[in-house]
This record gives sequence, structure tokens and C-alpha cells, in this order.
Amino acid sequence: MNTYLLAGADLIAVLVLALAVYFPRHRRGDLVTAFIAVNVGVLAVTIALSSSAATVGLGLGLFGVLSIIRLRSAELGQHEIAYYFASLALGLLGGLGAGDPRLAVVLMGLLVVVIAVADSGLLQRGARQQIVVLDSAITDEAALVERLELVLDARVHRAVPVRVDLVNDATTVDVRYAPAPRATIPVPDPERGRAVGLATRGSAR
Repeated sequence: MNTYLLAGADLIAVLVLALAVYFPRHRRGDLVTAFIAVNVGVLAVTIALSSSAATVGLGLGLFGVLSIIRLRSAELGQHEIAYYFASLALGLLGGLGAGDPRLAVVLMGLLVVVIAVADSGLLQRGARQQIVVLDSAITDEAALVERLELVLDARVHRAVPVRVDLVNDATTVDVRYAPAPRATIPVPDPERGRAVGLATRGSAR
């Protein structure tokens, strides 16, 4: 009975993680499929082998497999790798948590909440990162930061030159920055403007 309960809790947790947390923020349907597939596959294998002595080694081996996937994939960001490992962990909790199902369910919920908060704007507000290619070769760090702040209209926290091409006059930089706050432009009052216009025309006569 505990096995079915944990399997149901795991499926609910991974669906919330993939469809309610990840997809609305990042909009990659292929990775939603991958997260759910990894989770269900791990859940099935761990349930099937839960009575054997190889379950601990199985869990470590699955984490190692995902590490290899990370090394061989250039299209996955660090936040997507976090979702991969979360899906894997949920599957392991669902398949190996029959000894204490309440603890396993609590850990599933905690894992989903932690990922949702960590990938939200609460922790990443004001933090941006991108690779910028400038149309000039800049070797002076102060000049580089000044140019980046002008181009990005932002405060640069860190600028790491990736490549300085003196032949083609270009600089590639990994930039960490915070967007500058937008200035508030006062909106004129239409009624006041109409009154001023009427007074001006009256005085001109």
C-alpha cells in the first residue's frame, strides 16, 4: 500500500515541478517531457529493485548518469540541470521511501518548494548574466566596465573577458549586471494643459 501511495505522491510532485513551476517560467516543452520521463523511469526501476541490496548503488549510479548527460550537453543551463536532479530525487524518494512514507512525502514537497523559490525572482531579482560581444578590442578593465555599463544601461558587477580579438577588433565578455532603474517621466495633466492653452491664446489677443 505504501508503494502505491508514494508512487502517486511522486507523480503529483513531478507534475507540479514540471508543469506548474518549470514550464510557465522557461517554456521548453521538450524538457518537461524529459523531466517526467526521467522521474517515472527512476521510480519504476527503484520500485522493481527495492527489495535488492543494490538500491543505494543504483541511486548513486543514476546521479552519475545525469552528470555525464550534463557534460555532453551544451544546450542545458544550470537551472535545467537542477530540475533534472530534482526529478531524479523525487523518483528515488518515491521508489525507496516505503520504510517511512510520511518522511518521503514531506521531502518531496520540500524539494518542489525549494526549487520553486530558488528559481523565482525572489532570489534572482536584479541579477542578470549574458555573453556580450563588443565591436572593439578593450584590454583595460575600467574602460571595459564603463563601455558595458553604457551599452547595457546597467550597473556591472563583474566582467570577465572571454576573448580579446586584436585582429578583428572585438571583445567577448561574460557580464554579470543589474539593470538600471527606469526614470519616472511625469505625465502632464490634460485638464491643466487645456487650461494653460486657453490662457495663452487669450493673452495673445
